[in-house]
Amino acid sequence: MVNLGHAQETQSRDKIKSLWLAAEKNDVTTIQKLIRENVNLEATDSKQRTALMISTHHQNNEAAKVLIAAGANVNALDDMHDSPFLYAGASGYTQIVRDCLEHGTDFKVFNRYNGTALIPACERGHVETVKELLKRKDFPIDHVNRLGWTALLEAIILSNGGPAHVQIVQLLVDAGCNVTIADKEGISPLAHARKKGFTHIVSILEKAGAK
Repeated sequence: MVNLGHAQETQSRDKIKSLWLAAEKNDVTTIQKLIRENVNLEATDSKQRTALMISTHHQNNEAAKVLIAAGANVNALDDMHDSPFLYAGASGYTQIVRDCLEHGTDFKVFNRYNGTALIPACERGHVETVKELLKRKDFPIDHVNRLGWTALLEAIILSNGGPAHVQIVQLLVDAGCNVTIADKEGISPLAHARKKGFTHIVSILEKAGAK
């Protein structure tokens, strides 16, 4: 006698594994087929990654878009405390960030540093991603992470002060960030910029009224 329960469980597990592989390979056709078969989009692998997280890791924009449109959770956290949205923001995957923003992104879900997607995007010089995030007027632009740094502070402290970071500082200022929020030692963004010799950033901050 066939154990239908066990057979169904095995079939379901096989479908989930196929979904993870399709997400990794950007195999949209297979993903769409499995979605029609009601595969569990939120099933997680050994690293607590959903199919959407796997596709995000590989910057598979097409796969991610299909999964997000089908209702995949853009805020689901993996074992590194990254969500698809947070990881895409930190990595500069602007298309995935855009798709996440259109499908229920929760700005109160933070990464392992208790930070937003904007903070590492600014640190790493992902100009286009920063622009996309700043389009949202409700984004917590002045959020302070566990290190005591805002997006503005990370764009200065952890950067080389090059053109991308100069542009990001200007974008943050134009979006209305608070230029006076200091780090845990009470050192202001302007003081950090002066210490590092970032003359263009110093000029931007001074014009914005930084002290």
